[in-house]
Amino acid sequence: MTRPRTVEIFTHDQPSETDEALKRVVYELVDAGVQVRLPQDEVEKHGFTDGENVVTGGEAGADVDVAVVLGGDGTILQAMRLYAGSGVPVFAFNYGAIGFLATMERDQLEEGIRNVLESDYDLLRMPALAIEAAGEHHKAVNDISFHRRPNRRVAELAYSVEGEQLGKVRCDGLVVSTPVGSTGYNLANGGPVLAWGVDGFVVSFIAPHTLTARALVVAPDAVMTVQNLSSSDPVDVTTDGRIVCPLEPQDEMHVRFDHDQALLAQLPGSSFYHRLRDKFGRLAY
Repeated sequence: MTRPRTVEIFTHDQPSETDEALKRVVYELVDAGVQVRLPQDEVEKHGFTDGENVVTGGEAGADVDVAVVLGGDGTILQAMRLYAGSGVPVFAFNYGAIGFLATMERDQLEEGIRNVLESDYDLLRMPALAIEAAGEHHKAVNDISFHRRPNRRVAELAYSVEGEQLGKVRCDGLVVSTPVGSTGYNLANGGPVLAWGVDGFVVSFIAPHTLTARALVVAPDAVMTVQNLSSSDPVDVTTDGRIVCPLEPQDEMHVRFDHDQALLAQLPGSSFYHRLRDKFGRLAY
C-alpha cells in the first residue's frame, strides 16, 4: 500500500485525554506531507485552526485515505460506521477503557504513526447490520437493539427468520449483534462470542421473563424480522448505542446482514483470539 495523502482524525469526548496526542499526530503527519482533516466536532473540542496541510471544520466523512482514531470502542465504532462501504480503513489508538477494537495502545503512539505513514497494517473486513425506517437506511457495526422505554411496561417482542417465528418473549429488549458486537451487549446477555471472520449474526433477549430463552446464531443471507407485539407501547431502536427511531406497537422491522462494510486496521500477525485473551482473559479456568 502507498503512503496516505489525506487522513481524518477523530477523538473521544474527553479532550484533555487526547489533546497532546492529537497535536503530536497532526505534527508528524503534516511534517510527512500528509493532509490532515479535522471535522467540526474535533475543532470545537481541541481548538484547532486551518494551517499548512491542516483542514478544519466541515462534516466528517470527507474523501480521505485513512481514518485515525484516538479513543475507545465507541469512537472507533463511530468512525467504522461513518466509513462503512467506502473502503476507508480505520486505524485506532486505545484511549478508552477496554479498546477491544483498537489497533494499538496509547503508549505505542510514535510506532503507530509510522505504521499509518507506511501503510504497514493488515485490513480486517467487518460486516454490518442494516435496517430501514421511515425511508432512511441505518447501519450498525456492533449491534442493533430494541429497548423498552423507561417507566413503560415490559416489552413484548418476537423475532422471525425466513418467515418462521423463533422467539416470542416479554422482556426488556432484544439485541442483534455482528461478530464485532458479539463481545458487547450480546455477551452480557449470555450470548455466544462470534470470532471475527464468522459469517452470521446473533440474536439474544435482554432480561427475558422466561427460563427458556436462548441466543441464536443466524445465517448471513437470512433476513430477520423483529415484531413489537405490544398494543400500546413503542420500543426504541438503537444502532451501536444511538437511538435512531421507534418501533411502534404492532409494527415490524427487518434486519439484514451486509458483508465487508467496515475496514479495521490491525498490526500484521495480530489475531482475534490473542485480542480476546488479552482484553477479556481466558473463557474457562
